[in-house]
Amino acid sequence: MNELDNSFKSITPFMNEQDNSFLMDAAWQALPAEIETELHRILHYWEQFSMDHRGGGFVGRIDEDNKADLLSPKGSVLNARILWSFSAAYNYTGNPRHLELATRAFHYIREFLTDPIAGGLYWSVDYQGKMLESHKQIYAQAFGIYGLSEYYRATKEEKALKMALDLYLLIEKYSRDPQYGGYTDAFARDWSFLEDKRLSAKDENASKTMNTHLHIVEAYANLYEVWPSQNLKTDIIHLLQIFDDKIINHSHYHLGLFFSNDWQMDDSIISYGHDIEAGWLLQSCAESIGESASVSVARRNALTITRAAMEGLDKDGGLWYEYNSHTKEKIFEKHWWPQAEALVGFCNAWQLTGDSLYKNALLKNWHFIQNHILDKSQGEWLWGIDRNKGQMAGQDKVGIWKCPYHNSRACLEILERLKA
Repeated sequence: MNELDNSFKSITPFMNEQDNSFLMDAAWQALPAEIETELHRILHYWEQFSMDHRGGGFVGRIDEDNKADLLSPKGSVLNARILWSFSAAYNYTGNPRHLELATRAFHYIREFLTDPIAGGLYWSVDYQGKMLESHKQIYAQAFGIYGLSEYYRATKEEKALKMALDLYLLIEKYSRDPQYGGYTDAFARDWSFLEDKRLSAKDENASKTMNTHLHIVEAYANLYEVWPSQNLKTDIIHLLQIFDDKIINHSHYHLGLFFSNDWQMDDSIISYGHDIEAGWLLQSCAESIGESASVSVARRNALTITRAAMEGLDKDGGLWYEYNSHTKEKIFEKHWWPQAEALVGFCNAWQLTGDSLYKNALLKNWHFIQNHILDKSQGEWLWGIDRNKGQMAGQDKVGIWKCPYHNSRACLEILERLKA
């Protein structure tokens, strides 16, 4: 065991507990069936509650008590993630009902969220499908590519592939930085300069962000699998190098979140969920293009990033939200999406190493999700819990940021990995 392993074990004492091997083996054997059940439970929730039968497409917001706000705005990210989730689900299940919902999302994006004048996806439309926020967030364009390429995989619908390629070319034309590398985060509707580039109110107004770059490379890799262009492969390699050179802080293997145009890093905030998501996802993107040097680097980084992210693990197996390295303050909340990413991150690390440390971490995290995140009475996953207050009240079940992407993807990834 190396020095990093010893250091890691010292900050995660719950991992040193002598687990009952029989119970752990039983939990491991039960895991695929439980994950399969949860996948269908998630999909059923969105099929049952999220469709907007009056305004078309999908409801913009549903609260934690399953009450739909039919007047809520509809975001391009939510709809693109629905498109991906049900396309990917269909590619796994072959269930025609899943394809129906994917097709519903595809038509809504094509008709209402695509800018017919300047190209690209609006950030949001109102409940009637009228343009609301017209700026071009590159994060949203990336999720458009991600969903459309998965829908093309499911249907071979040429219109979907063309839309994905149009978005790819727009990102390369307007967002790619020829001087410093990487991609600028946001633009006005006509792709001109935009002062406020923030993805959400909690973010810094940075020219470049880790989050946007992560989902560009994710989208490009998914597009490459159905459209293997050499230029696209080169762009993916460029993005992987940006992560290794600029975004991963190799002194502690957490990721920087916000950057200036010339890649000056603000490293004050550590996001455990983004760390563990990036670890396995960058590896997956490298493997998609089959470029051996990139795969080697990405696999090494996946392990070190996952270990770093495990600093945010609580003794119950849940992953805390964020840590401010300057003020030494931790946000003692466990949001739903980092738990989903932790499942895949731990499974990936176990596959790479065979170390039961990661296998046990996966089981503990799944146990935490089952006990605290799943809404067993009303469906879907709750937003999260707070250390002092319990369930985080007043949060969405469906919304601009609450979607079936993280949790359905985690289920699909785990099932694919365990069956393999």
